Order: sequence, then structure tokens, then C-alpha cells
Amino acid sequence: MLNVAYVGFGVSVREYHLPYIEDRNDIRAKYIFRRNEDIPQFAEYEPYYPELTFTADFDSILNDPEISLVVVSAPDKFHVPYAKQILSAGKHALIEKPFAPTAREAREVFALAREKGLVCMPNQNRRFDADFLALKEVIASGKIGELVRLESHYDYFRPGGWYDHLGTLYNLGVHTTDQIISLLGMPDSVRYDVRSIHHPGIGDDYYDIELFYGNSKASVNTSMCVMIDYPRFTLHGTNGSFTLPPVIHNSGKKKTVGRHIIDRNPAPESRWGTLVYMSGRERITERVPVGCAHYERIYDSLIEAIENGGEKCVKDDEVVKVLEILETATEAAKSWKQ
Repeated sequence: MLNVAYVGFGVSVREYHLPYIEDRNDIRAKYIFRRNEDIPQFAEYEPYYPELTFTADFDSILNDPEISLVVVSAPDKFHVPYAKQILSAGKHALIEKPFAPTAREAREVFALAREKGLVCMPNQNRRFDADFLALKEVIASGKIGELVRLESHYDYFRPGGWYDHLGTLYNLGVHTTDQIISLLGMPDSVRYDVRSIHHPGIGDDYYDIELFYGNSKASVNTSMCVMIDYPRFTLHGTNGSFTLPPVIHNSGKKKTVGRHIIDRNPAPESRWGTLVYMSGRERITERVPVGCAHYERIYDSLIEAIENGGEKCVKDDEVVKVLEILETATEAAKSWKQ
């Protein structure tokens, strides 16, 4: 049994972590740490988790010999400091995205983990989104032939743009770029079209990053000026094409107080993909079902790595490469001149 402590108690912990481990017999949540100043923000949720110990004393978690894994879901600027503190205390660590602001800092954290003989990994759970899993299945089927072009879109329409201290690249691009790296590996080269439409000279709110793989290309795209949505994924190959409906944004959903319940139902047919390919001389059109997300696979991988020395599903060099791409793209955005 792996005992876990969580740093933070926001939406990520309540919806993307706790529900995916609460019925397991190989892992158990024991603590929630939140700073004294954050207690009022989360107080209304605490009564729904009587099995957890809530504390503002981080040292008590690090000094508890029962705790093997600490999950960090705190604001981005705390990710690296918490990771180093956790590893130095002899605990394994799962860190929310972005793992670090820079590739250099990520290398430092991974070096510390290796020195301590511990497992440290980012929570790149979007590798297990339902639509991305459907995309992977289509590629694996071989029906489209050799990959020629893959487009990944995660767009909004926001007249004032969207910017916080790390911009859209570190909020959205960290996921979509990681998906491409996990699917296709390290690119031969990368080309950047990154702009500051609404906040010139400060940060990005538009990017089209192209990753080249031999004779094929993948791109990750986000814009705050898209009123007519692109498909979430568009895939073209030497023998066919595949597309999936636009992303559904959850940012405006109504806040609910209580324990989050996972929807394990497959997606409705309106969310299915469309695959068109050649079989001999016949043109075939298929509807491709989309299942549900499987974010529990992050924990499957962690447990295998911690208990059996298995390979992490998110490899260190993949994390570093994604951060190198985000750093270069961010600098391009800052130098953008309209």
C-alpha cells in the first residue's frame, strides 16, 4: 500500500487525482497540505473528505514514515522548490504541470531524484485523454498509412486574450506539446510562429509550433481569436485521414461542492471521430468511438516504477524537451512586434 500526501486542494486534486485512487487497494491518500492563508478558500470542501488529514504543517508530512509519495498541485512557482524539498526528505514526487519553468531546473530535479534513488515525474495526465487515446488507436491501426500531417488545436475566443505569469504555452502548450512528443518521439527540428496579439512584449496568446519528423509534420496550435472551432485533432496519412470534434472547454462549468464523481461512460456519438481511408480501390468511411479518460494510468505507472523499478510513462528526456520547446517559444512571443 502506497500512502500519499497532496500539496494543494484545488480542482486538480479534487477532480483529477483523488477520484482516481479512492477505490484502489494499492494506494491511499492520507494528507492534504494547504497553507494557512489558503484554508478559507477550500474550507467548504473539507467535510466531504473525512478520511483525510488536513494540515498546514508540511514538515509533519515529510517526517511521517508512512508517506512514500507526495503529489504537488500548488501554484507553478512552487513546483521546483517543493520537488527538491520532497526528494531531499526521501519521498517520491509527482509534480503537476508545468514540471518546472526551465529545462535547466528540470534537469536539477531529476538529478536529485537519481542521487536519492527516488521516482519523480510530472503529471502529464492529458496523455490519457479520451480523444487522444482514440487518435493513438487510429494511428496504431495502420489504416491511414504513413503519417504525413497531424494538427492539434486547443483554441478559445477571448477578446482580451488570456495571460497569466506563464502565458498560454505553459498552461495549454505544455499538454499538447507533450502529447506529440509522447506519440512521435523527439522531433528532427522545430519551427515557431508565436505571437503576443493582446499583450505585446509580455507573453504569448497565439502559437503554431511545428515539429518535423522525417517526411511528416505535427503542429500544436492555440489562439485566443478562434470563434469557429477547428477540430481537436486532424490527421492525414498516405492512405487516409482522421478527425475529431473540437475540444469542449470546462473553464466555465458551474462549481459544485462535494466529492467529484468520475464519468466513466464512453463519449456520445457526437464526440466520435471520423476516419476515411482506402481499402484497395474502395473508399471506406468509419465512425471511431471515443471512450473515457484514464487518468489513473499515471498512478499505475508510478506504482510500477516505485515498487518494481519499472520505466516511468513520462520519461525525463521527454519532460526536458517539452520545456526546451516552451522556453524557446516564450522568448519568441516576447520579441513579437505587431
